[in-house]
Amino acid sequence: MVTTRNYLAIDAGGTSTRAVFLTGSGQCLGYGVSGGGNPVSRGFDGAIEALLQASSGALGGTPQPFSSVTIGMAGASLELATEPFRERFAGLGLSGNVVIESDLLATFYSGTCQDNGYALIAGTGAVAARISDSRLAAVADGTGWLLGDSGAGFWLGREVLRAVAAALDGRGRPTALLEPVLAELGISGGTQDRTNGRVRAQQQLIAKIYALAPIELSRFAPMVFDAGDDAVARDITDRAAAALAGTLTAVLDGAVDGPLVFGGSVLTRGGSVADAVVSRLSGTIQQGTRQQGASRQEGAQNLVVPILVADGMAGAAVLALKRAGEKVDEAVFERISASLAELRA
Repeated sequence: MVTTRNYLAIDAGGTSTRAVFLTGSGQCLGYGVSGGGNPVSRGFDGAIEALLQASSGALGGTPQPFSSVTIGMAGASLELATEPFRERFAGLGLSGNVVIESDLLATFYSGTCQDNGYALIAGTGAVAARISDSRLAAVADGTGWLLGDSGAGFWLGREVLRAVAAALDGRGRPTALLEPVLAELGISGGTQDRTNGRVRAQQQLIAKIYALAPIELSRFAPMVFDAGDDAVARDITDRAAAALAGTLTAVLDGAVDGPLVFGGSVLTRGGSVADAVVSRLSGTIQQGTRQQGASRQEGAQNLVVPILVADGMAGAAVLALKRAGEKVDEAVFERISASLAELRA
């Protein structure tokens, strides 16, 4: 008698965690959610509780037998020992191993079941990767707010605030970003009144922004997409697109054609940035393939038609099956995507 093995897959983010319980044929049976499950930002105890809570939800609140658990996490968590995780998941029904995979791979496999291609994520941070034979072959950026993450949420929020500060004292152009920023921060001081020569609103802006943790600046990023045809906001999004295109270009390899998967709110919700990245990338590819023949040019077009994904949940499920030796073809991939969508609905 053939027994179908079941698996648990988890997409562990810094602010939210998602888990799915699925069969070896790709049928998703249960789905659960919880808070942030990244050990770097939450600490091990907080992260494991979030992982277990989401997993329990996916299992229907009752332990169920499953062969392995695959967890998609940010790169800094990939070196964690898996034994402490395995001990905790055993209580939920785990009989095998815990596998920790990159969230980059989880995002990539949320858009495709192919084993070669590219991923670009721009949420709070920004990172690009080339995937070869189902493994990370090259990674660019993802270096954090201080060293990089160019074009991502923190970067956008910081540029919004810089533009507002410059508009207030005349160093920069007037911008539609001004009023939303002042309202968000509860700044009521006039933009013309001055104290010791400085505009009062700017003085309050300085005090309030430096009281925030740096990463909190990402909360101002969405304003750049709501500013309409504001020239300052448009300049910020153009520069973000240029930075993200540069990050992706850094991992391109002529031997790997695609597909290209986009993830993260800056790309999936900020359509103007995604379109601009594609436009810049298209120009780079056209220059690089002009002398390489029709077949190479045809393959390169995969890169200028990106697949947008909301998160890495479907990809974590794909990885769970692939790492267990299960076959994941287009039919299985579609089954994962469709059944997961039904559970989420």
